Amino acid sequence: MVRVGFGLLWLGFVLYAFLLAPPNQPDTFSLIKDLSTGQWQGINPLVVALFNLMGVWPVLYACLLLIDGRGQRLPAWPFVIFSFGVGAFAVLPYLALRQPYPAFEGQKTGLLKWVDSRWVGLLILAGVLVLLAYGLIAGDWNDFVNQWRTDRFIHVMSLDFCLLCLLFPSLLEDDMTRRGLTDRRLFWAVSLLPLLGPAVYVALRPPLPASATSSQPPLTAQEVDMT
Repeated sequence: MVRVGFGLLWLGFVLYAFLLAPPNQPDTFSLIKDLSTGQWQGINPLVVALFNLMGVWPVLYACLLLIDGRGQRLPAWPFVIFSFGVGAFAVLPYLALRQPYPAFEGQKTGLLKWVDSRWVGLLILAGVLVLLAYGLIAGDWNDFVNQWRTDRFIHVMSLDFCLLCLLFPSLLEDDMTRRGLTDRRLFWAVSLLPLLGPAVYVALRPPLPASATSSQPPLTAQEVDMT
């Protein structure tokens, strides 16, 4: 049922984004181009920070998804790649198709070593702190709220950000179990602190072993249906 819920949430988000969200503005393409090329003069710092944080979120998710994908029938990397462009629109289908598997098998590849690295986590955390400080200190909230009400790009991007905050705990518990972290207080501390909680977790979590053999039994057909 949980997997069905993720699928329905994805469908609802797609329908809302294209049918119910505010219309696109004439300068949307120009705004995206300026944000992508660093030409931020005259753009609300809140929009600049949000846009760049939407590039940080996929890296955060990659640090869990690529490891989680080791225990799945489908590879996680296509969803990770697409998440850099469409955020939760790519993450939700993965969550709808994956099965709970709180184990890690085999050896870490170079890519898995990279996403499991504490240095990568610390860089993500530093980027999050800088962008949050820039947006919250220098941003114009009245202007942002007005753009959120009238501009589809800003509106959907904001909702995408919120969804990524809400979806992170669905991968967190399995990742904690792989690392021997069983304290539920840690789970809730990370889950209830949007963005900063996941960033701190990825920066400070203990690394996976270089190689491991799983003692996790395969899921039965009945267990798969229940997920």
